[in-house]
Amino acid sequence: MESYIAEFIGTMVLILFGDGVVAAVLLRASKAENSGWIVITFGWAMAVAMAVYAVGWVSGAHINPAVTIALAVVGQFDWAQVPGYVIAQFLGAFVGAVLVWLAYLNHWEGTADPVLKRGVFCTIPQIRNTAANFVTEVIGTAALLFGILGILGSGAQIRGGMADLFTAGLFPLLVGLLVLAIGLSLGGPTGYAINPARDLGPRIAHAVLPIPGKGDSDWSYSWIPVVAPIVGGIIGAVLYTALGFGG
Repeated sequence: MESYIAEFIGTMVLILFGDGVVAAVLLRASKAENSGWIVITFGWAMAVAMAVYAVGWVSGAHINPAVTIALAVVGQFDWAQVPGYVIAQFLGAFVGAVLVWLAYLNHWEGTADPVLKRGVFCTIPQIRNTAANFVTEVIGTAALLFGILGILGSGAQIRGGMADLFTAGLFPLLVGLLVLAIGLSLGGPTGYAINPARDLGPRIAHAVLPIPGKGDSDWSYSWIPVVAPIVGGIIGAVLYTALGFGG
């Protein structure tokens, strides 16, 4: 149960800081309005790092169903814990999005564009093409898992293998830098969900929260940032393991 609570809190922190920086950049009359893509990608990288610092020593800080499932597929995580981790991650993402809504409560009404409001909560492709958007998310999440396993070392168990890195305080920062690299290099087409909970939990929050002039929640696209990251995560983890790096 302690690990599930940690995953809930970690994912909540991830979304609070991650969606928070998007709100700061997109919403009208924010002090960071129009500060751009670099601010968003750096903010998301720090969101990941802070979430991993917060709870990594308790649960491994998966904070992402794609990570949890991929690690289970390659034998580095117990399948019995997968449902609890995934549920906790989705719930944490939803609550984190609600906190962002509250933090920027004065800015929703003044922001006229409903697409910008939705963009605070979930990803929006720049060019809508189902196959291309799916492939982008697969590649991004494959890179995420390949990078995480590269940091840990092939074959290391998620709890034991990270012990020294957590003690040194390096693992969260390195994962944050990995996410920064993914965002800068691969985030342009879709906004790089690379995390089903990160996209779907806040999208549900967008749908149910009383946001003035919010428009629809773009449910026709919503399956891509859920399914594609899971596929990509498995590909990245299986590929790294199959290559036998580090073991």
